[in-house]
Amino acid sequence: MLAEIKGLNEECGVFAIWGHEKAAEVTYYGLHALQHRGQEGAGIVTTDRESLHLHKGIGLINEVFSEGQFNKLNGNAAIGHVRYATAGGGGYENVQPLLFRSQKDSLAIAHNGNLVNAYGLKQQLEAQGSILQTSSDTEVIAHLIKRSGQIELEDAIKSALSMVKGAYSLTILTETQLFVAVDPKGLRPLSLGRLGDAWVVSSETCAFDVTGAEYVREVEPGELITISDAGLHTQRFSSTLERSLCSMEYVYFSRPDSNLNGQNVHASRKRMGKVLAQEAPIEADVVTGVPDSSISAAIGFSEASGIPYELGLIKNRYVGRTFIQPSQELREQGVKMKLSAVRGIVEGKRVVMVDDSIVRGTTSKRIVRMLKEAGATEVHVRIASPPIQNPCFYGIDTSTTSELIAANHSIEEMRELIEADSLSFLTVEGLEDCIVGDNDTMTHGICKACFTGNYPTEIYPDTVLPAYKC
Repeated sequence: MLAEIKGLNEECGVFAIWGHEKAAEVTYYGLHALQHRGQEGAGIVTTDRESLHLHKGIGLINEVFSEGQFNKLNGNAAIGHVRYATAGGGGYENVQPLLFRSQKDSLAIAHNGNLVNAYGLKQQLEAQGSILQTSSDTEVIAHLIKRSGQIELEDAIKSALSMVKGAYSLTILTETQLFVAVDPKGLRPLSLGRLGDAWVVSSETCAFDVTGAEYVREVEPGELITISDAGLHTQRFSSTLERSLCSMEYVYFSRPDSNLNGQNVHASRKRMGKVLAQEAPIEADVVTGVPDSSISAAIGFSEASGIPYELGLIKNRYVGRTFIQPSQELREQGVKMKLSAVRGIVEGKRVVMVDDSIVRGTTSKRIVRMLKEAGATEVHVRIASPPIQNPCFYGIDTSTTSELIAANHSIEEMRELIEADSLSFLTVEGLEDCIVGDNDTMTHGICKACFTGNYPTEIYPDTVLPAYKC
């Protein structure tokens, strides 16, 4: 239901640790901190230097794991994963990490992102005799590694990564080594930290805070890191490219207490709200944000406009992920179970409703109606990102233009559809300035493809096929 309310799903989050006696438990807490990145499945693989041990399942991390499972996850190194199911990508077999065993050794892979040439690579692999067991593009990477012909695993991984295109933050675990890699454009985030003598890797730095780890640095685009008992070794598998970190990480996906490329997410969102107030001023009585990712931007809008910020919308945090919805009427009621308007705050008021994005428009319409039913005299919608007019092929589940309201309607038409009194979006220039500013674009560049249609990688004709997600 949360996906219905927000309209966007990011595929997954990864966490890894090397050299800690409680590797599985630390990974569990790290995945808890990343739960917002994936709520459909979770898994952990550990190594005791002789074999790999896996436990995974469908559901939230605390539904998949109980205390008894940790007795079976032996070893002082682990990788973990949380994910969202996508079209063609549901089911237990697609829950990660994926574990592959062979006579010589084994490897497990956890992947955040999406490969734009996965379909073509799968066709090639099947023509060469490979039999794939999942619809995940992560399995394609494993087959490419095993079929590379390279003796050293580092070389095999570099060979495989030279063939895949798109977005990936990878952790690969064997009995004796942990490998970490980020695609040459750095489309998906990944950070390196220390927990005592242990090395820690996470999709977001918020997991470092939860586990007590200390942030060291970002894993750089095109970098392959090998961690073992011999220490940490880093090398490049691709030439340095201008980074294109997904801008929606700042807009919506990442937790506000995370830092991406040295930029705090909350601070970036607050700047978006301030610039939005400057670009789209309005006379109103209160400003409210749609919980949770829009609160920071709403505070910024309030500060810049001088309009008081109020909690006009409240999120119910005790509603389960899923519940029976046998009719459209009950599905509509589900929104009110997740979100409610505060009548005492909005009644008789002109309300500025700040949200992070509009994807399909159905959620915005429901919230506008909710505010007006609670007595708001006017509802002015302000979006702290540009209109999403193009599908994402790098790991967000907007793969077709037809499902994007901004790709098919003008802003005025969108305003009428969501029943708002006014509607304005942050400009692309405003967004980029809030995230990048005067920083070196080699380190801090962002991907704006969903807003501009300018994709940082080649997009293949079969990229839009609905399978092979992480």
